[in-house]
Amino acid sequence: MKHVLVTGGAGYIGSHACKLLAQQGYVPVAFDSLVTGWASAVKFGPLVQGDLLDRDALDAVLAEYDPIAVMHFAALSQIGEAEREPGRYWRNNVLGSLNLVEAMIAADCKNLVFSSTCATYGDQDGIVLDELSSQKPLNAYGGSKQAVEEILRDFGVSDGLEAVVFRYFNVAGADVDAEIGEWHQPETHLIPVMIEAAAGARGALTIYGTDYATPDGTCVRDYVHVMDLVDAHLRGLEWLLEGKGSRAFNLGTGTGFSVKEVIAECKAATGHDVPHSIGPRRAGDAAALVSGSRRAIEELGWTPERSTLRDMIADAWRWYQTGGYSG
Repeated sequence: MKHVLVTGGAGYIGSHACKLLAQQGYVPVAFDSLVTGWASAVKFGPLVQGDLLDRDALDAVLAEYDPIAVMHFAALSQIGEAEREPGRYWRNNVLGSLNLVEAMIAADCKNLVFSSTCATYGDQDGIVLDELSSQKPLNAYGGSKQAVEEILRDFGVSDGLEAVVFRYFNVAGADVDAEIGEWHQPETHLIPVMIEAAAGARGALTIYGTDYATPDGTCVRDYVHVMDLVDAHLRGLEWLLEGKGSRAFNLGTGTGFSVKEVIAECKAATGHDVPHSIGPRRAGDAAALVSGSRRAIEELGWTPERSTLRDMIADAWRWYQTGGYSG
């Protein structure tokens, strides 16, 4: 059996990666602390509860399953929290990842697919970002992810670790079969917050700023469907198994949508109004962040087929109606 260790495999993106891996004949082993993940999201392979800061637990899971590769999703990822508690992010995201890499080297497992972020680029407003754009993160979340990228490069030189790094933008949507989906408690991401507002499960959505230099004054972001995202991760795994070496890829559609456009599409997709109010700008919000993904398209053969707003919102709405992991 071809085992793949999936850190954060009980989380939003990790659980979707596990489903796709299982469909493609791999056995995904979810390694998750369950601090933000859900045991009920682990449906496609074994769950090992453990923490990246626990080296003994990492050594044990690597010894038991002898994976051909690791997909590394586990991380703290809330920007506001990262600004308030930077030490927690540096400790969890960086030291945890260092533990993982050193355990992998000791176990002679040298293929890693790493979930990074566009936050490593910082505030480069109004340009299409590609893999050669300068990295200048603004907070401990982006900084910690950049630091892990540097760790991977260093261990590539010293120990032959091969890593595919994905820097992606706003992930949305859910499994098309509604078996798994996005379910954070509390929820902070725009599309699920918007869906909760449309369903009457929370108060009005706040639009933070309507005076940006964008067509309708609200922030513009690039959204990618979670199933398209994990398809790229599978392609990254296959890239490594074919011996093509370390590489970084951006993942996005190259098209941005404003907050107001997302709200309008939510109404069209769900048939419900989205109550919303206008608030002041938030510190650090760029007017527009859009990804260039030519490298992933040309080199991995990746196509974000389901990454339309209509599909992302419709799939998220279908998942929400199942009641999520608390339903």
